[in-house]
Amino acid sequence: MATWNYVSCIFCHRATVVRRIAASRCLSAVANPQSQADFLNKEPHKRHPGVTHLKTLRLPDELLMAARSIIERSQVIQLPERARKLTNFLWSRKRAAEDSTVRKKAVSLEKELWKKAMEKGGDLDEQAVADRIKRDVLSELRRTFYHWTPLKYDEELGMVYMVAKLAGGYAAVRRALNEIKKRDPTFAPQSLLDFGSGLGTVAWASHACWSATLNELVCVDISGSMNILAERLLKGDGEHNEAHIKHVYFRQFLPISPKVQFDLVASAFTLSEIPGAKEREEAVITLWRKTASYLLLVENGTKEGHQILMDARDSILQNKDKIVHDTRPASVFAPCPHEASCPKLALPSIVPCNFQQVYMPLYGRNSLTERFSYLIMTRERHRTQAEGAVVDWSRLIAPPKARTRHVHCHLCRPDGQLEHVVVTASKHGRDVYRCARNSEWGDRLPLVQDNDNQIEDKNGEPTTC
Repeated sequence: MATWNYVSCIFCHRATVVRRIAASRCLSAVANPQSQADFLNKEPHKRHPGVTHLKTLRLPDELLMAARSIIERSQVIQLPERARKLTNFLWSRKRAAEDSTVRKKAVSLEKELWKKAMEKGGDLDEQAVADRIKRDVLSELRRTFYHWTPLKYDEELGMVYMVAKLAGGYAAVRRALNEIKKRDPTFAPQSLLDFGSGLGTVAWASHACWSATLNELVCVDISGSMNILAERLLKGDGEHNEAHIKHVYFRQFLPISPKVQFDLVASAFTLSEIPGAKEREEAVITLWRKTASYLLLVENGTKEGHQILMDARDSILQNKDKIVHDTRPASVFAPCPHEASCPKLALPSIVPCNFQQVYMPLYGRNSLTERFSYLIMTRERHRTQAEGAVVDWSRLIAPPKARTRHVHCHLCRPDGQLEHVVVTASKHGRDVYRCARNSEWGDRLPLVQDNDNQIEDKNGEPTTC
């Protein structure tokens, strides 16, 4: 009898514990709005508001057929091999060293070498020593600094560039524009300015998103040959054919009036073609001055590309424009969930903030991956309908790793911190957990804060917060 009383007491105790745990979880769900499904906005988890990634992208049929027709009629020899070399060159390209930096280094080297020559003593042939020092200084400068050379996009190089970058460039821009389209469904641009338009990929990608409203697309590229090639692509490689996208205007220079603005301004893989930091800053400020709603910048997903975009971001946020016609404040729309300094740049071993998009190339059945960095600035601070009123979002800066009953997520948080979060249903709620399992690199997740989360310190090591 005593045994049965003991067993019944154990079961009663367990039932009490279970009820208390269930009650605490209910209270936690009520206290934490992110554990409820409010942020889903009635969307399924696989299409939650933070999802902006796209499946494998293909060029529009009209663009693909036009490009293949142009390539088949081309007289450029060894086109695939030259395209491969150009791709590698563009990916490894660095920014040009500033003249002041080079001069400072040269003066320092010259003083050091003269000092060593004088310390040796003896009879010196000053002219011979000066010539030798000059040679040594030039040799050291060549070894130390990247030798930046401009690319002249004539008809032949334009053809090589089309084979190398048309499909990948389109994929990167289309993925970046999807961030605006998904998060701001009310945005219906009527005008577009593409600076450094090249093959016109921005026009094609923008048309894929907002074909119903865009009625003015201004493409600016200093290369007349590239403008001609882009127009051939629009007309399906037929001189007398009607352009597939209407109201596209090609120019070699930006509109003069500083008061003329466009709903959407974009520049893809162009800032890296500008040699000096001051010239890049002036170009960015000019583009921002012409922006009515959104400014999109895209570069290669390298350290150089990332740094160029962060410099552009700082120039706009610090309001370096001396001619202000639009007083609305600037804010970062994507990918940064904050306006603090990029935490990745504070790490001793810098890893660029980049993303990727899978796409189908001009030829072949195997998909490729374009890795790119991007920046979207906007004129107004606003929360879109999809984002709701109370949810803060973090950015997935690496592929999430789904494991049994948990997901490893590396996030950039709204407070400017890098964080490694292990998302589970028990800690963060079923909805956040399922969203994490359905998210990919570059998507956003509702801000998750937990005592077991780890914030990465300046050495890139995780520390418990």
